[in-house]
Amino acid sequence: MNSETGKTALITGASSGIGQELAKLFAQDGYNLVLVGRSDEKLDRLGEVFKSNYGTDQVTVITKDLSQEDAAQDVYNQVKAKGITVNVLVNDAGVGLYGLFATDTDWEREKSMIHLNVLSLTQMTKLFLYDMLARNEGKILNLASLLSITPSPLMAVYAGTKAYVYNFTQSLVNELKDTNVSITALLPNATDTDFFNKANAENTKITDELQDPVMVAKAGYDALMAGKPKVVPGGLKNKSYEVMAYVAPQEALAALMRDKMSQKPEPEEKEPTISLAWGIGFGIAVIAGIALTIGYKNASPYDKVRYKYKAKSAGDALSNTLSSVFDKVAHSVVDAYQTTKGKAEKFAHKEEEMLEEATA
Repeated sequence: MNSETGKTALITGASSGIGQELAKLFAQDGYNLVLVGRSDEKLDRLGEVFKSNYGTDQVTVITKDLSQEDAAQDVYNQVKAKGITVNVLVNDAGVGLYGLFATDTDWEREKSMIHLNVLSLTQMTKLFLYDMLARNEGKILNLASLLSITPSPLMAVYAGTKAYVYNFTQSLVNELKDTNVSITALLPNATDTDFFNKANAENTKITDELQDPVMVAKAGYDALMAGKPKVVPGGLKNKSYEVMAYVAPQEALAALMRDKMSQKPEPEEKEPTISLAWGIGFGIAVIAGIALTIGYKNASPYDKVRYKYKAKSAGDALSNTLSSVFDKVAHSVVDAYQTTKGKAEKFAHKEEEMLEEATA
C-alpha cells in the first residue's frame, strides 16, 4: 500500500464489520484516524491495536450516536475544534430493520434508521465536502448496497435509504468531476457482520451466503483510492446481479428478493434453491437485453446513445457463462413472463448480430 503519513481518515461505524476493516486498511497505509461510533470502549481498544500493529500516530475517538438530531454537526464541530483536517471521509455507519412494513416494523426504529442512513450521512458529506473543495483535495466513500438498485420486500425502508445513498453519491460524482475531490459508492451484497442480528433478520435465507467483510472493505478501499464512482465487490456473481437489476422486470426482482429475505424453511420442507431462483433471474436479464437491442434498432439517434451505453455496461459485467445459465432456465423464464416470449422467439436467430451492432 501507499504511505499516507500525516493524512487523516474519518470513519463512522468503525467499531465492527466493514467499517472496522476499512479503518484497518487506512491504518496500514499510514493514515491518522478519527473513529466515530457509539462505543468509546471498543474504539479505544481498536485505536490501541492500530498504534501497536501499524504505528498509527494519532487516533481520535468521538463517541456519538449518529441517529440523533444534529449529531453530524457535533462531530464536525469536535473535529474542527481539535484542528484536524479530514482528507478522507468514510460514511459507513448504518442499520437495517426486517419485517413487513405495514404490520411488523416499528416506526420509531424506522425513523432512527432514516436519520442515521440518510440525514446524518448527507450532513456529514455536506460539512466535510465543503472543506475538501476549499482545498481542492479529498475523498469520500459512502456505503450503499446492492439493495440500493433493486426492490427489497421485508426490508423496504432500509433498501429505500440505500437507494438514496447511491443516487445521492452518483449525483455528486458529476458535480465533482472537474475537481480533485472524488466520491465513491460501495455496493456490497449481504456481508458477514452483525447487521442481520441487529435488524432481526438472523434467520433469513440470505444469511447462508454472506460475504467476507475483509474482501468487501478491500474492494471499497481500492475503488476509493482510484477515484472510481462505484464498486460492486464479489466478482462476476455480484456484477451479474447488478446488470440484472438494470434490465430485469422490477416485479421479478421483488419476487426474487422476497424469497432471499424470507425465513429459512424447516428441515423437512423442500423449496427451489436460491441458485435456481437467481438462474431464472439471469435468464430474465438475457431476454431483457435482447429487448433492449430490439428497441435500439427502432430508436431515435438520441435514444440509440442510451441503448449503446446500457449494452456496453451489460457487456462489461456479464461473461459468456451466462449463456449456459440461460439455457438451463429459459423455459421457466418464458413460462413466467409471456410478455417477452414472442420477442425472444422472433428475434432469437438475430441475437448475435444485434448484440454486435449494439456494442460496436
